[in-house]
Amino acid sequence: MEEELKCPVCGSLFREPIILPCSHNVCLPCARTIAVQTPDGEQHLPQPLLLSRGSGLQAGAAAAASLEHDAAAGPACSGAGGSAAGGLGGGAGGGGDHADKLSLYSETDSGYGSYTPSLKSPNGVRVLPMVPAPPGSSAAAARGAACSSLSSSSSSITCPQCHRSASLDHRGLRGFQRNRLLEAIVQRYQQGRGAVPGTSAAAAVAICQLCDRTPPEPAATLCEQCDVLYCSACQLKCHPSRGPFAKHRLVQPPPPPPAPAEAASGPTGAAQGAPSGGGGCKSPGGAGAGATGGSTARKFPTCPEHEMENYSMYCVSCRTPVCYLCLEEGRHAKHEVKPLGAMWKQHKAQLSQALNGVSDKAKEAKEFLVQLKNILQQIQENGLDYEACLVAQCDALVDALTRQKAKLLTKVTKEREHKLKMVWDQINHCTLKLRQSTGLMEYCLEVIKENDPSGFLQISDALIKRVQVSQEQWVKGALEPKVSAEFDLTLDSEPLLQAIHQLDFIQMKCRVPPVPLLQLEKCCTRNNSVTLAWRMPPFTHSPVDGYILELDDGAGGQFREVYVGKETLCTIDGLHFNSTYNARVKAFNSSGVGPYSKTVVLQTSDVAWFTFDPNSGHRDIILSNDNQTATCSSYDDRVVLGTAAFSKGVHYWELHVDRYDNHPDPAFGVARASVVKDMMLGKDDKAWAMYVDNNRSWFMHCNSHTNRTEGGVCKGATVGVLLDLNKHTLTFFINGQQQGPTAFSHVDGVFMPALSLNRNVQVTLHTGLEVPTNLGRPKLSGN
Repeated sequence: MEEELKCPVCGSLFREPIILPCSHNVCLPCARTIAVQTPDGEQHLPQPLLLSRGSGLQAGAAAAASLEHDAAAGPACSGAGGSAAGGLGGGAGGGGDHADKLSLYSETDSGYGSYTPSLKSPNGVRVLPMVPAPPGSSAAAARGAACSSLSSSSSSITCPQCHRSASLDHRGLRGFQRNRLLEAIVQRYQQGRGAVPGTSAAAAVAICQLCDRTPPEPAATLCEQCDVLYCSACQLKCHPSRGPFAKHRLVQPPPPPPAPAEAASGPTGAAQGAPSGGGGCKSPGGAGAGATGGSTARKFPTCPEHEMENYSMYCVSCRTPVCYLCLEEGRHAKHEVKPLGAMWKQHKAQLSQALNGVSDKAKEAKEFLVQLKNILQQIQENGLDYEACLVAQCDALVDALTRQKAKLLTKVTKEREHKLKMVWDQINHCTLKLRQSTGLMEYCLEVIKENDPSGFLQISDALIKRVQVSQEQWVKGALEPKVSAEFDLTLDSEPLLQAIHQLDFIQMKCRVPPVPLLQLEKCCTRNNSVTLAWRMPPFTHSPVDGYILELDDGAGGQFREVYVGKETLCTIDGLHFNSTYNARVKAFNSSGVGPYSKTVVLQTSDVAWFTFDPNSGHRDIILSNDNQTATCSSYDDRVVLGTAAFSKGVHYWELHVDRYDNHPDPAFGVARASVVKDMMLGKDDKAWAMYVDNNRSWFMHCNSHTNRTEGGVCKGATVGVLLDLNKHTLTFFINGQQQGPTAFSHVDGVFMPALSLNRNVQVTLHTGLEVPTNLGRPKLSGN
């Protein structure tokens, strides 16, 4: 976990960490060393915003390390600095549009840019050089020139990890939020180790924060206004005693840190031996930092914009904690907000859930490492066995095979070394990933232990993403050995002595594939469809060209091929309802067909669940209620079919009449998939139907009307359809009473539920019904 707690710039444990817009962390002192002044050609904000942001900064000749402190403490630019508060207040009142635009640029776009890193900087980021004042100019003139130069330039900081840059606002680096949670974890980590930062001899001495040398020179002075340590050379180069720096106070560097026993209970800033702020550079962030490291009970965090207010809500749009004043008068007034505690618990749950996945992968990785080490031992043993066998064979032909024996031994050794190298490379790679994942897990667990909701929410999104990325790095195949412990080499000692010089290893003949493994957790049934999944066993070295899936007839009959191909997931549709099917699969390659897998038994649904099929209906049909309710936009009869097809068993479904106007003649029944869709159901030879009005009904097939029966439908009526493919009959019911005799006999084949209606009728389909046993006796037909 220690790697998670180190600054990417200085390589030491974090001191006063701040959160950059890219979610990475960096020490506040280190951030001062990597802040840069953006040239005019790189500005990406409108001029009014640059003016408002530059009004709080000091002269452009100042070093980047002093930008955020000069705005508050440096009197050199009194004209701009003195009006900073007024300018900002005007932006919040009359200039609300500018404030909104500033928020948009600084949060949504984050001011990200890119540039070519300096070759002289070891961490790949630039340090702002000093811009000398014009010769012969007075201090006031220099200050005026510096202030005016800020109207056409701004400052930015570049993340040392992702190399994305973000623009600084009028608050400078203090505008970035302090990572109080990380600071507390670092302190707890130091106390747990029984050490504090500065335990090494090098860390006990204050060093220059602007040195390009490696290692940096010891610090000779500390500027109280800039809060930066300088060696003698860098002080003359970057902080001359003239111009804007004439009134800065230079003092001796702070003393070395106290003994470990004292440092364990002292403030974090003092233990690290780093300055926490100059005399004229106070800020809400600095005050919060002092409270964090000064005692065991940390001060409850307050809003940086409203110092007397505690965080109470969480802005979902900005992804940051806010106080109630931010909601009333700040830029969060119109944003979506949620209770701080609820979001804290929600993000903790998300992080914990993501950690579970990484934990499982880490466990698999540990088992994989054990497996790889076993392979190493097997490779050693098998290699020795092959060498002994080879020596025995060559000794039998020693006179003719002396030279060839050496060549063959060399090949075996190379093969073994190749396998060993592949396995070691895989072990090293997997060990590195495992160490990174373990460190991230420990760090995340420490974060979860924290009871600071706002601090947790500051970093939770980034941690969740990191955990998800860590989980995704264990891609498919990452935990499978790249080589086998077996040596696929054999020596043919039968040839005549004349062929000794052509004697060489031959590869073992390609074997048929092994037995596929059915993945029962992925095998399932739905209605009259079954889905099967399988895979090859691990460490399979025989090639696989494809698979053959076989299924029986659902009645214990012979198996038949239903799929041949390379996929390992297959769905078979159109099976019988309420039937039990047996399935098996085998693999094949150029050497032949492998053995069958175990047989899996799959049971299709007892009853059919289906809806109207929008793809099979006429274009005038209107479906709603998840395709369970149908009506029509035309006065002519139009046909729509169901999504299920029946060829075996007994099936019953009902249609409820929701609307019935002007005495139309809807038709209910079954049909083939190729039925005509633009006329009443039953007029062609592909449909068997009962059409009914408000007084009577008829059966119709091939446009033949038979068995007129009294009794019709109205709004609220229910029409039942009973398709018995065991007896090959079709029967209709109205409101629970059989309508006429059995409508059709000798019904055989594949049928789909069907309906025809016009715009005066609306019906709703009810499926998944058991065949009722209390249906009434049939009504007598009229002819």
